Amino acid sequence: MATANHNLSDYDKTTIPNANKFRFGIVVSEWNPSITEGLYNGAYQTLIQHGVLPSNIVRWNVPGSFELVYGCKKMQKQMVNAVIAIGSVIQGETKHFDFVCEAVSQGIKDLNVLDPTPVIFCVLTDDNLQQAIDRSGGKHGNKGTEAAVAAIKMAELRKNM
Repeated sequence: MATANHNLSDYDKTTIPNANKFRFGIVVSEWNPSITEGLYNGAYQTLIQHGVLPSNIVRWNVPGSFELVYGCKKMQKQMVNAVIAIGSVIQGETKHFDFVCEAVSQGIKDLNVLDPTPVIFCVLTDDNLQQAIDRSGGKHGNKGTEAAVAAIKMAELRKNM
């Protein structure tokens, strides 16, 4: 969980490789769009800042966070160097939250184990809407920025293996 001491958008830009030769896929959940669009914008802008051409960023939308796993699996086949899965699951009054969070996290883990193309987990799993707002461009920064940095680093790692 983000705290007042950690801003998700803060990182040492000098440690990030130039990403101008990389191609990234971003799969975005349409559920909670005010949150997922903020996350997407953070990821997109960070990729651009590190040299990625707009034409080398492929975006696909899926209906909800549960569908991210399938979308990312298909995106891995699109000649991308890394995939970012963007979603937002907010706690409700039923166990649905637990089932979706578990399935998505395990599914993305499985994609990373089974395919050489890294998939970055940028799915907020918050107790309430305010927490999601705070982590998608609000007072705690933007998890999308953090995910883009991870995607660049993982693409570079994969290239060097």
